[in-house]
Amino acid sequence: MDNELNFRNFLEKSVIQGGKRLNNGSINSKPLFSIITVVYNNEKYLEETIKSVVNQKFQNFEYIIIDGGSSDKTLDIIKRYDSQIDYWISEKDKGIYDAFNKGMSLAKGDFIGIVNSDDTYFDNALEIIAKYINKLTNKEIDFIFGSVKKHWGILYGYRPEKIYYSWGFYSSHSTGFFLRRSSAKKIGLYNINYKYHADYDYFYRMIVKKKMKGTSTKKNEITGNFRRGGYSSKIKFRKLFMEELRIRYNNGQSIILIIIIFVYKSIKNFKKILFS
Repeated sequence: MDNELNFRNFLEKSVIQGGKRLNNGSINSKPLFSIITVVYNNEKYLEETIKSVVNQKFQNFEYIIIDGGSSDKTLDIIKRYDSQIDYWISEKDKGIYDAFNKGMSLAKGDFIGIVNSDDTYFDNALEIIAKYINKLTNKEIDFIFGSVKKHWGILYGYRPEKIYYSWGFYSSHSTGFFLRRSSAKKIGLYNINYKYHADYDYFYRMIVKKKMKGTSTKKNEITGNFRRGGYSSKIKFRKLFMEELRIRYNNGQSIILIIIIFVYKSIKNFKKILFS
C-alpha cells in the first residue's frame, strides 16, 4: 500500500518535458528573441501557432512552450515538433499568467515575445522587430508593439496616455508585444491573483510605475494575427470590469478617475453588466 501511495504521489508531482535543451540539440545560448507559447487543451489551433513560429524568416530565436497539463491531443502536437522547440513542459499550473511567468523565467533572449496558442505570427514578424531593435539608438527603449491583424481590422500604435482610462493604448499582448528581458526583470512577474487582466496590471506597472519607454511599428508592419474568441472573450463582462477597477485601485490610480470610469462604463455597458 505504501509503495502504491508513493507511486501516486510521484505521478502527481511529475512533469513531462522536452525540447533541444534536454536532447542535446543545437542550442543558441544568446538568442535575440525568446518566444513563449502557453497552451491548455487547444489541439484545434496549436499546430498552426507552432508552425508560424518555427517557420520565421528570422531564425535567431528560441522557442518555449508551457502546457498546463492538457488532456487532449495538445501534447502529441508538441512532441511532433520536439526537435524545433528549445524547451517545452507539460504540468498543472495556476492559469495562463502563471504559465507566462514560467516561460519568462526560462527565457534567455534579449527580447521576450508572446504568441498565444490561438494566434499566429506572420512569417516576417521577428524580422520586422529585429530591424527596429538594430535601429534603436536610444538604449532606454524597453519594449516594442508590432501591429496586429484582428478580425475587424488592424490594431496598431502605442498611446501610453490612454492607459489611465482605456485599454486602447497598445496593439496586442499576443503576437504584438516584445519586451526587453532586462526590463522584464525590473517589472517582475505577472500577478496571478488577477485571473483575467493580469496583463493590464503588468502594463500599468511597466508604463506608469516603472516609467519604461516603448515604441511601435508602422501600421503596415504587421507582426501577427489575433484570432477572435481568445481567453478573455470567454469571461463574463462583469467579472472583467470589476477586476479592471480593482487593478486600477491597487496601483494607486485616482479614486475620482476610477469612479468616473465606473459610472461611464456602467452606463455604456449596462446590459452586459446586468445580464452577463
